Amino acid sequence: MNKEQLSFILQEGEGQFIEFKESVDKRLSREIVAFANAGGGRIFIGITDSCKIKGITVDNKLKSQIQDLARNCDPKLLLRLEEFENILIINVHEGLDKPYQCSDGFFLRLGTNSQKLTRDEIIDFSISENKIRFDEQICSNFDFKDFDEDKFVEYCNLANISRSISTDHILHNLNVLTDKGMTNAGVLYFAKQPYKYIRSSKIRCVHFKGNERVEILDKKEVDKGIIGNIEYATQYLKERVPVRFIIRSIKREEYPQYSEDACREAITNAVIHRSYWTDGEIAVEKFGGKIVINNPGGLLPSYPINQFGSLSMPRNILLADLLSRTIYMERAGTGITRIRQESEKNKNSVSFTYDKNYFFIEFKASEIYEKLQDVDAGDLEKGSLELKDSEKDGKSSVKSSVKSSVKIIELIRNNPFITIPIIAQTLGLTPRAIEKQVATLQKSGVIRRIGPDKGGHWEITG
Repeated sequence: MNKEQLSFILQEGEGQFIEFKESVDKRLSREIVAFANAGGGRIFIGITDSCKIKGITVDNKLKSQIQDLARNCDPKLLLRLEEFENILIINVHEGLDKPYQCSDGFFLRLGTNSQKLTRDEIIDFSISENKIRFDEQICSNFDFKDFDEDKFVEYCNLANISRSISTDHILHNLNVLTDKGMTNAGVLYFAKQPYKYIRSSKIRCVHFKGNERVEILDKKEVDKGIIGNIEYATQYLKERVPVRFIIRSIKREEYPQYSEDACREAITNAVIHRSYWTDGEIAVEKFGGKIVINNPGGLLPSYPINQFGSLSMPRNILLADLLSRTIYMERAGTGITRIRQESEKNKNSVSFTYDKNYFFIEFKASEIYEKLQDVDAGDLEKGSLELKDSEKDGKSSVKSSVKSSVKIIELIRNNPFITIPIIAQTLGLTPRAIEKQVATLQKSGVIRRIGPDKGGHWEITG
């Protein structure tokens, strides 16, 4: 501190991070916890509310008195004291173990005031600071008739848990069942219909035509529990993502528009980190040229932004612990890194957007798929399309070709002995056009001819 800095502070006056007090009084502890519960701040002892320097005698007794006030807070606080001429400056850092209280209650710094929190405000504040976790709360109205034994057995298999002891003992050991009842985590994993008890349990999967939320091609809501939701949403995207084939020698390589592993990781991230206190659903949205996955609940207020992607701070610790025992999640905080790496390998761009209410992950398609943005999902059956790097025909011709290929495959599936003239007649196209389509499908390895032109038959291999 120097005179220029002090002069500037006096001109600015009290605010979110500055408090003036003439002397030490019984209200000082309120100001200390209020700053600790917010973003920190400084208390200047020896300055009046009207920004006049009155001064104070600074001695060891005064310093000890102030440190005692901080140590008597719950949890206790450590302060850094600084002297400047006849002013004592109390530096209060933002607390790492919020919320803090003094003997007068819980206080929070809001602008120029330290506001006392009501009971409900304390609860909301504790939830926002992740001190009261949804997944650890008891679902008091859970009926064990709704316990899904099949989901439990599937989980035990995925987690390599021996069932040599009773189900109750396993659930107790997993911390999802207590003497007071089933936790919300247990309901989300093992209830037949989690939504019956937890309104935020569902995932909404939507497929839009184009890149705007205007025309919906398909919409599904799923309530299959934590693992079932992850599997369903991942498969939903997989069925709507076109695959590009490249033939190298006798080997056919597949290049999906988006990385399945990256999408699964993003969905898992949404399921584990969403705020289940908040109504609303996780949204998994497929657009023409992008995929957007978002969930209610942004980063925790205490999360250090400069460590995004390298530090794991799950909002739902019990949900994360249960999933980390399976193949769906690691506990090392590498999920964001894996999403980035898998997207990069697949030549997708990925972005992360977050605020205090929502978290968005957006994947964008690589350039080679841009011309497929307006092709409906139903026209893009896996294995039904080969794109060549030299193709420049535009979206309309691609869409027409894809539709024809899908219809040809369906006709062959229904009648392996069907002939090209019959296919052409059925589809209203020329035999020459059908021959080109069939040649492309054969070259892609999707179909093959068994036997001669006359008397032989088709086989679907892709």
